[in-house]
Amino acid sequence: MSDERIDALAESARNRGLKLVRSRVRTPGKRRFGKVGLTDASGKAVFGMDDKGPMGSPDDAEYFLRNLGAKDWGASLDVAVMPRKKKPKAKREAANDVEPAAKPARPPKPKEKPKPKLRDAKPGDAARLVELIQELGHEIGEKAARKNIGTLKKLGETPIVATLDKKIVGMIGVHRMVTIHRDAPVGRIPVLIVAKEARGMSLGRMLVDAAEQWCRKKGCKLIEVTSNDRRADAHAFYRHMGYERTSIRFFKKL
Repeated sequence: MSDERIDALAESARNRGLKLVRSRVRTPGKRRFGKVGLTDASGKAVFGMDDKGPMGSPDDAEYFLRNLGAKDWGASLDVAVMPRKKKPKAKREAANDVEPAAKPARPPKPKEKPKPKLRDAKPGDAARLVELIQELGHEIGEKAARKNIGTLKKLGETPIVATLDKKIVGMIGVHRMVTIHRDAPVGRIPVLIVAKEARGMSLGRMLVDAAEQWCRKKGCKLIEVTSNDRRADAHAFYRHMGYERTSIRFFKKL
């Protein structure tokens, strides 16, 4: 069992508030060699543990963690539906000579909330997209953004925007790359932003789903995303979406 895999399992456990416990047996062939278990923050056994220590396999621990993350995310999407109340029946007047009461005016129907829609970005969106990009801390002018949209369209990698009542409130970038060490293209999400006033409407999930569909159509078998170290809220979102941290990103200005 490689140290890299143990480190990855430990990281995955920490992301879920758990601790990975590794067997102290270091002699191959002996009982409990290579076994692992999981405990909570207080040390209480959660998975693969007995009175003598870890007894689970790394494969079983990984499967448990993956399913635990999926259950936590699914539970966060539960929506309670309240039963509809029956309208009371109006009483009929017994006498024929009684003047019928005037029917109360029906209240106006509440205006339906606009539903978010997705579409490809256009050069004319540049000004609004610059506003969103600046929320991420990136400085770019409208002219440069317009040029980039045109270039990406020629490459077949046009960003996807989310609109609400025709106003752009979100954007996600898509990218496909071929590498020498992969047997299939790798998809990438280079940028994702949802306007502050539109958060809490599942727009981030909608945009990520659209990017994943785009990558599948391009033949990608893996999709990765980069996120600044200081954006802890974004890291939590991607973990809920099924993404795991696997590497550290380095960059250098040229």
